[in-house]
Amino acid sequence: MAEILRNVQLHETARFRIIDAKGQVVGRLASQIATSLMGKDKPTWRPHVDCGDVVVVVNSRHVELTRNKWDQKTYKWHTGYMGGLKERKAKDEHSRDPTSVLRKAVLRMLPKTRLQKKWARKLRIFPDEQHEFSGKVDLVPLEMPPRNLRFNWRKHAVGELPEGHEPVNPEVYWRKRNLFLNHIARQEAQVAMMERRLKRLAAEEERLAAEEERRPTTE
Repeated sequence: MAEILRNVQLHETARFRIIDAKGQVVGRLASQIATSLMGKDKPTWRPHVDCGDVVVVVNSRHVELTRNKWDQKTYKWHTGYMGGLKERKAKDEHSRDPTSVLRKAVLRMLPKTRLQKKWARKLRIFPDEQHEFSGKVDLVPLEMPPRNLRFNWRKHAVGELPEGHEPVNPEVYWRKRNLFLNHIARQEAQVAMMERRLKRLAAEEERLAAEEERRPTTE
């Protein structure tokens, strides 16, 4: 254990947590990891005591960013020389180091106190499924909470929840969903009625045209 965790002092309530980052959004994942590193999910949490857990993250190569953030988000730093301002896009940073984007997100969510370095040492990120803790310690899964969803009724016509999402207010969601589906049913009924009416009008016009053709012409 000493070879794996160097310069790390663990609290008596510390655990080894493991989480799979495949398909997870970086921001939500980083906030959950930061909470576990600080130990704020424990009843014994104290702001001046390092009572957090060791977090092992696997499959960091497959994390996701929403919308166009892979191209829009940039990381900037300065070399210290004149004109030494450098920047790199998130997708370039991720291709260069698959653990860097997630690590930066977690570290920037930690409070800037004397405990920040201790929390950072307890974060272990691996780009793939292989990690050095396998078979050496008891790993407790760290589950991500379900995502709250503010449903877009115009975008999702059926009103079904995506996988891994939950409504912010279930009672209001199901009431609005039923009203929305009833509205769609009324619209479909009106469209069907208009189609039948148009068919009757077309048939009536054809009948009148046929009678006009059969009517004898007077010279």
